[in-house]
Amino acid sequence: MKPTARSRRAAAVSLAGVAALVLSGCGSESDAGGDVDGSVTLGFVNGANTHFHQCLLKSVEETAKTEKATLYSANSKQDAGTELSNIEDMIARNVDALIVQTVNVDALEGDIAKAKSAGIPIYLTSVATSDLSDVLGVAKVDLKQAGALDAGWIEKDAAGKDVKVGIVAGAPGAASDLLVGGFKGALPATAKVVANQPGMFNPAKAQDVAENMIQAQPDLDYAFVANEEMAFAVRKAFDAAGAEDVKIVTVNGTDEGLAAVTSGEFSATVANSAMSIGQTAVKNTIGLLNKDKTVDKIANIPLVLVTKDNVSEAPQYCPK
Repeated sequence: MKPTARSRRAAAVSLAGVAALVLSGCGSESDAGGDVDGSVTLGFVNGANTHFHQCLLKSVEETAKTEKATLYSANSKQDAGTELSNIEDMIARNVDALIVQTVNVDALEGDIAKAKSAGIPIYLTSVATSDLSDVLGVAKVDLKQAGALDAGWIEKDAAGKDVKVGIVAGAPGAASDLLVGGFKGALPATAKVVANQPGMFNPAKAQDVAENMIQAQPDLDYAFVANEEMAFAVRKAFDAAGAEDVKIVTVNGTDEGLAAVTSGEFSATVANSAMSIGQTAVKNTIGLLNKDKTVDKIANIPLVLVTKDNVSEAPQYCPK
């Protein structure tokens, strides 16, 4: 069923910046402005261009195609102002619903209000606001729990010994804050955080942070890194400094990350499948628009702590 919200929305929204949007390959040129045969039109506002975000986009695109939905996508490049501008551009496209991977949870209030005023519901991916009354739904990753799982591995491995831990965070404001908060909150009392710096989800930045960290803390025992892309750069920096014994725990569950766990480059990673998030977001957005009672407003994405012992249990991370 075609949602009726479109008929209630005004078309006189500014088209400024629409050229920055990309129509994904989910339909023909004839449907670039809206619906064909009653199909749903979705807007996807992605938060950055890391491997996670690329896999998330690919999953959203492929699932939208399978569901015969028209999809527009845009990238906010870790900037809250760009995110709001992208949402305004999607409103100008008169989409039926927005899927948003936010760059900053605090910015969502304005994003949601802007979409609500236009009569366009928002479906969130990865993170959720404390009040979900004004959103269509969420494909939620319990990022605090992801951090806590890595901290639990350290607690078990340290076995009661006093240890020093370094943190290479991501970009402040959204996923990284939740990951780091969950990690720190679950560490045992015997584990002391001696360094905590943002790597901005950028491998080059993360390598610089790690070089400075190991120079200042040559007896570091563990490092928590907010994603695997940065973790590879951190491993490189530690190894170059002769700190091969520092154990790295991280988050993602990519093919490369799982291989690094198998080889011992990483001690553990928490798998949270970008593919599952994208599939869930598109299918549930359409289901909720159509008032499908079998679709839950909040969908929790499974997390798996992956070590050498259970690599085969990790979910597929990215569409092939």
